[in-house]
Amino acid sequence: MVLSPTAATRPRNRKQLIVEAAGRVFSERGYHAASMEEIAAAVGITATALYRHFPNKYALFAECANVMADRLVATLDEVPSEAELAEVLGAVTRVAVEHRASGGLYRWEARYLEAGDRRLLKGKFARVVERVSEAVRREHPRHDVRLRAVAALGVIGSVTQHHNSIARKRLEEVLLTSALRVADTAPAGEAPGPRTVVPPAQPVPRTRRAEILAAAIPLFARDGFAKVTNGQIAQAVGLAPSALYRHYATKVDILVAACLQAAALLEQAVERSLAEVSDARDAVVALAAAYVGYSFEHTALISVAAAEVAGLPDDLRRPLILAQREHIAVWEQQLLIARPELDARQARVLVHAGFGVVVEAGRSLRRQDSPAHRSAVTALVVRALGL
Repeated sequence: MVLSPTAATRPRNRKQLIVEAAGRVFSERGYHAASMEEIAAAVGITATALYRHFPNKYALFAECANVMADRLVATLDEVPSEAELAEVLGAVTRVAVEHRASGGLYRWEARYLEAGDRRLLKGKFARVVERVSEAVRREHPRHDVRLRAVAALGVIGSVTQHHNSIARKRLEEVLLTSALRVADTAPAGEAPGPRTVVPPAQPVPRTRRAEILAAAIPLFARDGFAKVTNGQIAQAVGLAPSALYRHYATKVDILVAACLQAAALLEQAVERSLAEVSDARDAVVALAAAYVGYSFEHTALISVAAAEVAGLPDDLRRPLILAQREHIAVWEQQLLIARPELDARQARVLVHAGFGVVVEAGRSLRRQDSPAHRSAVTALVVRALGL
């Protein structure tokens, strides 16, 4: 029998190649914006060939989500049970950096995985958290062990959320050093607290358009943009679905308005935080306090903006990305003054590490807002930045 050229050259690890490519596409484009045809093209096969391995996009997405968790679990299983914290976190860091292009899809885990798959994945990540917590407990046996462990993992996981170009070895060093500092953060009350910064409050809806936006944001946060219907939004406001079109031409316009609101509120938080600061270190600490306050004050809004921007059309996404870059540039500038030994790339990595701390620590605290929680998370962010 004569094999066709295609059959003769078909790689044995094609399924693995598909999962790797799909992880990158999901991370870059978002779950709903990604297509099976796009993923197939990234692998260099037809969509028909792709469906031989995965019956639908959801099955492929679930596989991608589990692969990253399985890698972390398997890697930590190879680390001796009594290994030092640096070895444990170092192993996690190597996996995260190696697969940074495909690791960002965990942002959609809660929204798009079915309940059974979500429980399975959470169980795997819980094993990772417990293993890190054990190492933190042995070396830094203070309270809030789990919070510090989760925050350290947030530092490492932040690498999947950006594309900063930096040598791999140096990237791993910056992340690991930051994560170790976070794991050794002093409890609230043992270190000077940051200046209190009150973030902008959620705008009071004073128009029908604002009421629609205020009703849509928690729905998008809970169910994901793609699953929410205009009918659900209209019902939440007490309107007929057709009446929405007088205020927003499409559902995408509501999402864009939500993202623009998030950017505007964050800009206001930055302005407030930098008022009356005495030096760059105080500026960075104030920025951290303001961002933490903002994250607790506007949890649903941040969740929507972070998870859904990737799926917007390029022309709508561009101004939002520019606003995000300007925000990061403010942090980077102040951090470079406060820590002149850093270069711009290292500072940018650390800024994202700080954001990662806020995301994971806030999730660990179940977004329950209190002065104690804000203080604790702010202290973790400041340590992540190396101050």
